Amino acid sequence: MNFFTYQEPFEGASCAGMYTYFQSGSIEGREWIMAPLLQPLAVGQTYYCSFRANAAFGGNHTYPQHWLANDKVGMRFTTTTVPPWNVGDPFPGPPNHAHIMYPQILSDTVGWALVSGSFVADSAYQYVMIGQFFSNALTDTLHFSPEGVPWYWLPRAYTLVDAVCVSPNPDGCDLGQGLGEAQGSNPVLFPNPAQGQLIVAERAGAEAQVLDAMGRVLWQGRIPNDRWVLEVGSWARSTYVLRMAHRGRLESHKFVLTE
Repeated sequence: MNFFTYQEPFEGASCAGMYTYFQSGSIEGREWIMAPLLQPLAVGQTYYCSFRANAAFGGNHTYPQHWLANDKVGMRFTTTTVPPWNVGDPFPGPPNHAHIMYPQILSDTVGWALVSGSFVADSAYQYVMIGQFFSNALTDTLHFSPEGVPWYWLPRAYTLVDAVCVSPNPDGCDLGQGLGEAQGSNPVLFPNPAQGQLIVAERAGAEAQVLDAMGRVLWQGRIPNDRWVLEVGSWARSTYVLRMAHRGRLESHKFVLTE
C-alpha cells in the first residue's frame, strides 16, 4: 500500500510510480523517472527495451481520487539530464515523443502489462526516462469511475512501473510474444532509399509516426490500407524512423531520403 494504490511488485520487493496524466484547471503536469545508463548507447545499434506497467486505481482511504487510465506510457532516451522540479514548479513542455511506448490505454489494475519494443539509436544516449511524454491534448484517457462517484473526482492518472530493461541483445529483455521489431520476409518500406514517395506495405490500421534524426515527430496518424503512399518529396534529405503499433507489435523501421 502506498499513497496512491495497492499493488504487489512484479519482481523484487518494490516498484516505482508516477503521475502519467495530471490536469488542474488550465495547468497540466507529469512525473518522469530518470536514471543513467550503465554505458552510452552506440549510434546505429538496435536496442531492445521493456518494462512492466500497472494502472493505479482509486488511491487510498483518505485520497481515493485517481480514476483515470491513459495511453502512451513509455520510455525515452536523452543525452543530458532533465532538471528536477517540485510540485508547483512550471512543467517543462512535453517532448511529444517516446522511443518505446504502449500505444493503447493502459487500464489493467490487476496484472502487470508488458511494454516493449526496439529502436535504432541515433545518438549516444546516456539516460533513460520512464513516464508519459505527450501533452494532454495528444493523450487518450479512460474513466474508471463517473465523476463524483464514489468520491470527488480528479483528472489524474498514476502508473506503476517495474522490471525496466535495455539491452543490445534481443534475448536480453522480455519482449513477449509478437513484440519487438518485425522480421518479415517482405519489405515493409520501399523504395528505401526513397526520393519522392515511400510505400508502406501490409500495415493497414497501424498507428504510426515518423521521426527525424533529432527525434521530432514529423507526421503521425493511422495507415489506412496495405499499400499506403507517404509523400516525402518536400522533406529534407536525411534519415528518418517510422514507428508503428500493429496487431500488438511495436515496430521501428529506418528509411533514408536521397536526391
